Amino acid sequence: MSVGTEGRGMAELAALLADGTRAGICLALLDGRAWTAGELARRAGVAPSTASDHLSRLVRGGLLVEERQGRHRYVRLAGPSVAQLIESLAGYAPAPPAPTGSLRASTAGAAMAYARTCYDHLAGRLGVLVYDALLADGRLDRASGLTLTPDGWAWAAGLGVPVDALRAARRPVVRDCLDWTERRPHLAGALGAALRRRFLELGWTTQGAGRAVRLTPGGRAALAATLAIPEDTLSPTPPPRPASGRA
Repeated sequence: MSVGTEGRGMAELAALLADGTRAGICLALLDGRAWTAGELARRAGVAPSTASDHLSRLVRGGLLVEERQGRHRYVRLAGPSVAQLIESLAGYAPAPPAPTGSLRASTAGAAMAYARTCYDHLAGRLGVLVYDALLADGRLDRASGLTLTPDGWAWAAGLGVPVDALRAARRPVVRDCLDWTERRPHLAGALGAALRRRFLELGWTTQGAGRAVRLTPGGRAALAATLAIPEDTLSPTPPPRPASGRA
């Protein structure tokens, strides 16, 4: 394959995400759910016909997959690798401006920055803290590419993570994913997905609005203990005051 051919392929992919509406649709789908075209049209603030055209382009480009149930058309990201691409690209985008709307919008933004889902794994400041703690304790190792160490396997098993399923998974056990708000990696891969599910099962986290994730008081104490993270470090950051000063 020639350099020119490879370049055209990359340019075509970039063109898919060069439109703000299509990029926004992909970011919305980072919650891992399937959405209807109508829901995404309302989210993007465009006409249903316009959203449908954008979705068709994203499906043809391989970023989304679709399924139909009756008269409804559902779309979702094509897989974890696409989710990682979207989140990583967002990490290179300019930082979002300071909030200028209501206190409610500011609070929602702070909740998303603290902890959220990135497709099927944990992102935001909480996701980065977990990733850093696993590295610091020697449960993850980056000496020759990111790997889960024997101590890491033992820790995951002790937490109740189905490690046999991790070993048999077709996707990488661990991958790092550039966090778009923290601008540092959080943990993706089969283990990242398994930890998000396990934290929910244990009641350490609950699902908030949209992609936001809440850390429960019991979860804060448990994570602090199992990952040797100072408990006060796990406290959410208060939302910034909106620039307009309105509540």
